[in-house]
Amino acid sequence: MGIPRLLSNAMARVSTVRYYQLVLVIAAALAVVAFYSLGSDRQNFSSTTKRIKETHASHNANMNDGDLSSDTNAEQRVSKGASVGEAGRTNTDSINAGTAEEQRPRYLHALMMFTKVDTSQALQQKFQVAMRSMLKHARFEDGEVLTLHFVSDEPSREIGEKILEDLLQGATFRCEVSFHNVKVLTEKLFPIVEAMQKHFSAGSGTYYSDAIFFLSVAMHRIMPAEIKRIVQLDLDLKYRTNIRELFEQFNQFPAGAIIGIAREMQPVYRHTFWAYRRENPDSKVGDPPPGGSPGFNSGVMLLDLEAMRRSEPYNQLLEPRSVGRLADKYRFQGHLGDQDFFTMIGMEHPSLFHVLDCAWNRQLCTWWKDHGYGDVFQLYYHCQGPVKIYHGNCNTPIPDD
Repeated sequence: MGIPRLLSNAMARVSTVRYYQLVLVIAAALAVVAFYSLGSDRQNFSSTTKRIKETHASHNANMNDGDLSSDTNAEQRVSKGASVGEAGRTNTDSINAGTAEEQRPRYLHALMMFTKVDTSQALQQKFQVAMRSMLKHARFEDGEVLTLHFVSDEPSREIGEKILEDLLQGATFRCEVSFHNVKVLTEKLFPIVEAMQKHFSAGSGTYYSDAIFFLSVAMHRIMPAEIKRIVQLDLDLKYRTNIRELFEQFNQFPAGAIIGIAREMQPVYRHTFWAYRRENPDSKVGDPPPGGSPGFNSGVMLLDLEAMRRSEPYNQLLEPRSVGRLADKYRFQGHLGDQDFFTMIGMEHPSLFHVLDCAWNRQLCTWWKDHGYGDVFQLYYHCQGPVKIYHGNCNTPIPDD
């Protein structure tokens, strides 16, 4: 065989190898394309990214519906109790939910103000009494989760977390805890409640910081829509019954009612409405029960947030013009924040309120008995039947039983 022929055969073999290499490269490229684009059970990069984003969005939307809003700097702490609630949740916060909700957790929300606790040993002791008594009596059905919200400053949050870590160790029900930044909430509340503060604050010139004491008034505008009901509780309480029974009071609301609240058990508003009562001697404003309108006490409140959002009359009452008109009409000047506001609008719009039995907020303060109203005090203070929640207002000691 000659050299020219050998060279020709060698070149042919090289061309053949390159041809098959090229074919293999093309085939491999097609396989990759088919794998990511044409496979029946695969997804391309874009669709996978989209799915991940959707999954994260869904998770973030459901992971903590206890947050007051998406930007309140709320930091959730899950309890170390006997049973820990899942991070992901659905919107089921009502008692006796329908059959569609039977397989989902039902979240019962309770909120407490928890500010300046770090500087007050007395507040820390009150908090421990409240939480110990609540946990002692609390019983919940399968699938129910108690979510405790605390509006707090950072130093108080640290104190609260330490106390709760110990108290919740022996919890027999599922519980979740969230702390919410008081400064962030105050910024949200101030534009809503600024107009009413001059009528219902102490006049100390600290209206901005006082805005947080009107949280219940605008709770329906702060809480996410997923939370439909919440109870707001003072720290100076002692529970003598299952708190779940308090949530059941939502089912007793008459048509049109949006807030459940007990009557004030002292002649506070007999005094506050003195000018109006003098000008309207036949009015029942400030008179004791059962026939009078003694006003409300905000130590225990049930807020039907969904109903508050829908209520056109209530939201109109939040407007500065409405607040000013009613304050002028009733010659009203108070200093008790949300309690004063609810009392004033309750005089004119009683149908917005479901009146809780005094047993749910058995107030113990007797200050007004020794300050000019001893002759009528018992008409306001009387409460018949077993006590469900004691309220040690004005630093009154709570019975040990």
